[in-house]
Amino acid sequence: MNWYRSLKALDVYSFFAGPTCIYDQKPVDALEQIAADIQRQFQSLPVNAGTVVAQPSPHTLRGAETNFYAEAAEQQFDVTMFGQQVHIVATPVQYTWNYGDGTVFGPQPSMGGPLPQDRWGEKTRTSHAYGATGDFQVVLTTTFQGTYSVNAGPALPIPGQGQFSAAPQTISVWRSLTRNYADDCNANPHGQGCPGAPR
Repeated sequence: MNWYRSLKALDVYSFFAGPTCIYDQKPVDALEQIAADIQRQFQSLPVNAGTVVAQPSPHTLRGAETNFYAEAAEQQFDVTMFGQQVHIVATPVQYTWNYGDGTVFGPQPSMGGPLPQDRWGEKTRTSHAYGATGDFQVVLTTTFQGTYSVNAGPALPIPGQGQFSAAPQTISVWRSLTRNYADDCNANPHGQGCPGAPR
């Protein structure tokens, strides 16, 4: 490496073999710039918020508990910032459910989970009972915590968190009617609700 020094007022540089160097400006610290900018970059990454799963689906009953849960996973990204290679890891940590009828639950740490079919209708931490019929758009917003490393260095925490929303999922809420009949369709094939019977 060759070093040069100069008196700034003269703007003339001369070769110098010693261990010193005179800068007009302080060298830029890329690590400090990355740390200051990483939160904004984190929020703009194409992080997949996950998907919404409903049980039962796509139809459920008014007044019954519909079990919702999220399928979200850790994701990794490689980006270039200020000429440096930055590796980012995004980990889901909280979930917010907008059930589409004005009810919002969260943010909270549980992503929920599936129930066996014979337990559908049970109340769970992330389930919801609709009070009206119709089609509702359910939106999941997942909060991610991130870490970053520069040029394969140690992992450092990203200040703050990033929030990302999944695509809405439509759930159709129906009402149920209960009627009692004396005969089944074998005994009375023309009874209401039997195949071929008038409606």
